[in-house]
Amino acid sequence: MGIFSKKSKNKTKIGALGAELIATFFLTKMVLLTINGNIELATPLAASLTLMLFVYTIGSMSGAHLNPAITIGLLATRKIKSMEAAWYVVVQVIGAALAMLTTALLFGLPEVSTTGVAWQIILGEFIGTFVLAWGVYSVASGKAPAAASGITIGGSLLLGIFLASPFSNAVLNPAVALGIGSVSILYILTPIVASITSMHLYKYLENSKISL
Repeated sequence: MGIFSKKSKNKTKIGALGAELIATFFLTKMVLLTINGNIELATPLAASLTLMLFVYTIGSMSGAHLNPAITIGLLATRKIKSMEAAWYVVVQVIGAALAMLTTALLFGLPEVSTTGVAWQIILGEFIGTFVLAWGVYSVASGKAPAAASGITIGGSLLLGIFLASPFSNAVLNPAVALGIGSVSILYILTPIVASITSMHLYKYLENSKISL
């Protein structure tokens, strides 16, 4: 299965699920360690570099979603089958939960606020995830060169985090939100809605035949 490939005729492979679990584990772990101060590297940069690495290393196995919002967006745009998407979300959540548990045992968990002005959280998470999903769909649709897939997606995450951070925790990922303890309905649902909106808009523009 290629990077963000269209619906596969085969059943979901264990290798793809294992890749998603491991990659989401390390993405969440990196975010936790940078927030906790165990690694002297800015969290946005660490998360973006981690995502970039896994796009290149497991993209051919699973598509390297690492994010339930991205998986659901790709499901909504028919780039992945429903059962496959469900399994992806399950293993992504498991990976994030394992990162949280192992970090808690070794270092303790950082305190991450889930409070704030609701409209600001919604705005931040929506804008940030919209940009991330835009970059992902450009790769999924073949508009971005495959050789630049990691840079495109990692760069989209970095830009999305910078745009979201003045308004929210800039998580942009429901699984990571669970893993770092930034769990609320706003941090779960907003990225999903943003991803679906972004990918559908990209798809509409891509297929538009209207001329002026």
